[in-house]
Amino acid sequence: MRNSLQKLSFNLVKRYRHSTLSQWVILVIDMLLFFAAFILMEAFRGGGFAGLSLRDAVVKLIISFMVTVIFFFFTGTYKAIIRHAGLSDIYKILIATIGPAILYFIINIVNNQFRPPIISSRYLLTYRETVTVYMLLAIFMIILRLFMQRIYNEFFRRRRPTTNVVIYGAGAAGIIAYNALHQDRNVEYHVVAYIDDDMSKVNQQLNGVPVMRVRNVLNEKFIKSKDVKQLIIAIPSIRVMHKQAITNRGLDLGLTVKATPQVSLWLNGSFSSNQIEDIKIEDLLERESIKLDNVNIVREVVDKTVLVTGAAGSIGSEICRQLMRYKPTKVIMLDQAESPMYDLQFELRGTYKDQLERMEFVIANVKDRARMEEVFQLYHPNLVYHAAAYKHVPFMEENPYEAVYVNVFGTRNLADLSIKYGVQKFVMISTDKAVNPTNVMGATKRMAEIYIQSRSTDTTHFVTTRFGNVLGSNGSVIPLFKKQLAAGGPLTVTHKDIIRYFMTIPEACNLVLEAGAMGEGGDIFVFDMGKPVKIYDLARKMIQLSGLQGIQIKEIGLRPGEKLYEELLATKENTIPTYHPKIMRAQVRRYALDAIDREYNELWTVLEGMDDMQIVGKMKSIVPEFLSNNSVYCTLDKKPTA
Repeated sequence: MRNSLQKLSFNLVKRYRHSTLSQWVILVIDMLLFFAAFILMEAFRGGGFAGLSLRDAVVKLIISFMVTVIFFFFTGTYKAIIRHAGLSDIYKILIATIGPAILYFIINIVNNQFRPPIISSRYLLTYRETVTVYMLLAIFMIILRLFMQRIYNEFFRRRRPTTNVVIYGAGAAGIIAYNALHQDRNVEYHVVAYIDDDMSKVNQQLNGVPVMRVRNVLNEKFIKSKDVKQLIIAIPSIRVMHKQAITNRGLDLGLTVKATPQVSLWLNGSFSSNQIEDIKIEDLLERESIKLDNVNIVREVVDKTVLVTGAAGSIGSEICRQLMRYKPTKVIMLDQAESPMYDLQFELRGTYKDQLERMEFVIANVKDRARMEEVFQLYHPNLVYHAAAYKHVPFMEENPYEAVYVNVFGTRNLADLSIKYGVQKFVMISTDKAVNPTNVMGATKRMAEIYIQSRSTDTTHFVTTRFGNVLGSNGSVIPLFKKQLAAGGPLTVTHKDIIRYFMTIPEACNLVLEAGAMGEGGDIFVFDMGKPVKIYDLARKMIQLSGLQGIQIKEIGLRPGEKLYEELLATKENTIPTYHPKIMRAQVRRYALDAIDREYNELWTVLEGMDDMQIVGKMKSIVPEFLSNNSVYCTLDKKPTA
């Protein structure tokens, strides 16, 4: 019998645990609570309805009941889902009970001013009765809802995994994050502490949770004793460097680190727990935003026709986005990659619907001289931003013919046509791999630098911008690591000590536009890349941020042409500052124009033979500092004699 009752109870709970009480059921229950409060009030007073007849007592009860029900309908107390009732529902209950009490006070005051009274006092609650009845009713309604919530949580609600959390930020965003966590239906969040740097808040409490200093929370003893699993940064306007320091500290303690987004990104102006974002590796490499002299860029771009090559790539597409903000006469976006160009076209036409006439999309390859001449004849650009290039080191090491054809002679095509058609300024995107190159790709970019540096005239100025890796660019290490994480690992690094410089794509393109505006011809501008990053440490941080366990990091050895560290300046080069603190002007060796023409014509002849060794050998004669590393072309380098 007992087992049958248990089974029946279990089945009832399982069947109805997700159901909600009907609004009318809640209304009837609240009405019964009013009757209980009325009868209890009479019981407190000793019963007997204060000498009233049964008829007068019933009329008195009915009048007060109708007044109360009107306020129930007005406030909608019965419409709440009890299991999710909160402060707003308690507020409605208080309005529904204080409202009738105030109304009775007013009626009694007005009624006492007339003789005889408008309404017989036998039918009205007295001041004392009013306070007693509606105070009891408010208590009953609140206790009932809390009781029903407890019953639901204990017996009906599905058990959720519990996660102990600390929130960094005891301000408005921290409180909102706390409330959002407590509304999450999938995880039972328990906030054990707030962290704040404001000493006026420390040792106080928010929502019953203590506010503490950073050092008292983010330490092994506290984290282990409270079994904290997650750190949420709830200061949307936090400075980048501060956010990175807190994140790194949390990761070192084995915490999952998340952050609340900017208020402008909240959905429909409200915030929920699923909007709390994972910290991304890009956040740990990001730097404080760069301040640009937009006046310079506007002066350079406004009312100009601008050609961007490699427009569908990571850098080229961002340059196009930023150019559109300055409203040039026209932006010609050129690339050989059809599908990415379609995506860019779809994006920009959707973003700049009022500037469709300013955009042109051209499919073409920069190594095709005839096609490039056709583009210049048709559009007559005033500015050229040359981002088109092959950039993947291992691929170019295996395909030097294509690397030279596109990176060197594609650049020559554009440079020569820029002079021929009166382009005012030509800005080339180069790379740190062009400095003391150890691979074919880097050497081709250095050769492109040499060529355009020698071409500046009084009417056409050539400028080179040189920087390192950009976060999230096509083929870069971070997208690769993300794919490897999704596959369950391992993450592969070529060498444990390999380091690289990183910039964000918008940051790099901002500086390209600024450097292009300040260039006067023959300049090579070097960007401040900040501190170099160990790729091994980058992989380790990405594993920590992912929250995945057991992911390994595998060292696979340097790839052909790869070196441990990149340089932004060759050993014989120096820099001089510019008016922008993030941009330096490089002082580099100059080459004679006739010598360059002769060398490049000879390279073109060698290129026609399509012999990789001969092509690379000629490249080394043009760029003497090109010394191959971990490559079949090492045999071409002259070894020092003993």
